[in-house]
Amino acid sequence: MNLIITCARHLEPETEEELIDVFNELGDPDLKVSITNMSGILTADTKLDPVEVVKKIKTMIIDEPWSIRYCMRIIPIQKIIESKIEEIEKSVDDLSGQMLDNETYRISIEKRNSDLSSQEIITKIANKIKNKVSLEFPDKIILIEILGNKTGISILKKSDILSIEKTKRSLSD
Repeated sequence: MNLIITCARHLEPETEEELIDVFNELGDPDLKVSITNMSGILTADTKLDPVEVVKKIKTMIIDEPWSIRYCMRIIPIQKIIESKIEEIEKSVDDLSGQMLDNETYRISIEKRNSDLSSQEIITKIANKIKNKVSLEFPDKIILIEILGNKTGISILKKSDILSIEKTKRSLSD
């Protein structure tokens, strides 16, 4: 899994079809989509670069806003691990080399089907990163998506996470 996709509850099958069509157009006819046991959450595995895919889908929406109807958010994932605090801490440490010394960051955690402590995770990660924190306008977001016993981790710019609604709204501005 290198993408997490959210959609409205009970529209997972339609979202899966939409994703398969979109990725066919983008050049990945072998996209593997899984509907999770969490309502409104799908995961996908593409052979394409997930961050580039988000950029291309953004362009598709700008050109044809109606081309995406069911997906709500598309989030690139760089690393998948077991949902354990030590694993999360180690993986963020491994990926933190992507941040330049002068870049600010924010840690965002989304938990589903998990009782891990967000505060504990944030504290352990923040203690290891020397960069400055900026909650309002970070250069990078350390994204931790906990889906039950699996966790996806990415260090991304805000623009690397696709919110279909925000993108469509920006067109009417």
